[in-house]
Amino acid sequence: MNAPAISVRGIARDFQAGQQVIRVLHGIDLDVRPGELTYLVGESGSGKTTLISIMCGILFPTEGAVEVFGTDIYALSDRALVDFRLRNIGFIFQQYNLIPTIDAASNAAVPLIAQGMDRLAARDRAREIMHALNIADQADKLPSQLSGGQQQRVAIARALVHRPRLVVCDEPTAALDAGSGRRVMDLLREVAVAEDRSVIIVTHDNRIFDLADRILILEDGRITHDGTSVPAEGTSQ
Repeated sequence: MNAPAISVRGIARDFQAGQQVIRVLHGIDLDVRPGELTYLVGESGSGKTTLISIMCGILFPTEGAVEVFGTDIYALSDRALVDFRLRNIGFIFQQYNLIPTIDAASNAAVPLIAQGMDRLAARDRAREIMHALNIADQADKLPSQLSGGQQQRVAIARALVHRPRLVVCDEPTAALDAGSGRRVMDLLREVAVAEDRSVIIVTHDNRIFDLADRILILEDGRITHDGTSVPAEGTSQ
């Protein structure tokens, strides 16, 4: 059996609220397998975004360890962790975080340019991904000239352009209509269906639940369900 893409052991996370310490994650153990499209589902405040942020090296845990492709990411130096994320992980978060002064293709090409690729070559590869997402005709427009759904697809192109081994998504279809959301998820499935790649998606979108290989339900900072579908009582958001 292949080694896990991500191995999470004993992960806990505390936040300070005034003089009170609030524990939002409680000793989570989890393996994510290569080639798997995993959904993380749960009500607002259940800890979903905190968990994925820890799993991909953005937020340090209070307790526990995370290995990504066999690397203990929180044992890395700050510089090494940034480099590891840049080369191995693609991020799609609710806030698109596009650079307002450059066009869509350049935004999508940012990870490649950060790795040192020639700008024109990076833009060409970005356009290929944008074509797959049906926004190639928006390549030369600034983010302010795009709709919310188009901006989200540029953010998705940016996450995929450097061919990462792990893609982490926070509500990637939230701003898209049913057809566009389905096309985005088909593309993400294509990324996931490979021996050395995995996709983790936080979603409330029950229109795409059927595309998951695995669905995890998080409640009050604990995983309460791990299966191939969402039980009827676990679908309310």
